[in-house]
Amino acid sequence: MNIIGRRKIWYAISLIIIIPGTISLLVNGLRLGIDFTGGTLMEVQGRADAATVRQLTDRLDIKDVTVIASGSDRSLIRFRDESKPKQQEAHHQILKRELSAKGLDEIRYEAVGPTVSRDLTRNALVSIAVVSVAIVLYIAFAFRNVPPPLSSYSFGFMAIAALLHDALLLLGIFSLLGAFFGVEIDVLFVTAILTVIGFSVHDTIVVFDRIRENLRRERKPFEDIVNQSIIETLARSLNTSVTVLLTLLALYLFGGQSIKQFVLALLIGIAAGTYSSIFNASPLLVTWNNWRAKRAG
Repeated sequence: MNIIGRRKIWYAISLIIIIPGTISLLVNGLRLGIDFTGGTLMEVQGRADAATVRQLTDRLDIKDVTVIASGSDRSLIRFRDESKPKQQEAHHQILKRELSAKGLDEIRYEAVGPTVSRDLTRNALVSIAVVSVAIVLYIAFAFRNVPPPLSSYSFGFMAIAALLHDALLLLGIFSLLGAFFGVEIDVLFVTAILTVIGFSVHDTIVVFDRIRENLRRERKPFEDIVNQSIIETLARSLNTSVTVLLTLLALYLFGGQSIKQFVLALLIGIAAGTYSSIFNASPLLVTWNNWRAKRAG
């Protein structure tokens, strides 16, 4: 199996999947949930009619109202109530009573203030930046004795490239889901991103470690050693990932509605991480090495 020889095909597949989501990310961004923007979320049992809900909220001077179907028989009502806390609670009780009279019983009611939301947004960005730097440093240290032709930092940066591929793909797909289906991201989405990053790097390091071992005992061209290392770890990578994906699929199908989007993010991210660790991270090492050799003449 010549995975490295066909690396341009794998790069093209990644680009075909990533580009639509990236365009959506630039044009539409992500649809942020109340964890990030602040506001109120009410979940009710039954299908809520958007026009009916807006008639109720207009009477209470509640703004930015969106009504989204959640699952087969639930609805999410998101809005911003800028009145004082005591008045907000009064509005909540009125909404609850009026919706209940229409057969829509309240299941969940959450309010998040804008100060908390700003903290969450900042902490999410800082967490991802710190994790990325720590991964480069850790891999550079762990691979400090790797034989030529590449330095240990090359392995670290290619792991980050694969990681960015997974994160960008996940963000792009959720941008499209937000634009076309009103799917919002919450703080659990950040947890999913960090989990995917950890899984992706773990899978990539397994292949990198085999490349290091083979570089010490084989006397072949670098390209052949990388291809051999991928094939030797292929079954392990696929078996591990398929086991995790089957568990997540069961959770997605039979788990609660509240964790459905979190599990979906993990499903997409871990599938992308498995692909990138096999078809992107190690081939990028070969591309980088060839580029350096060509440049050196």
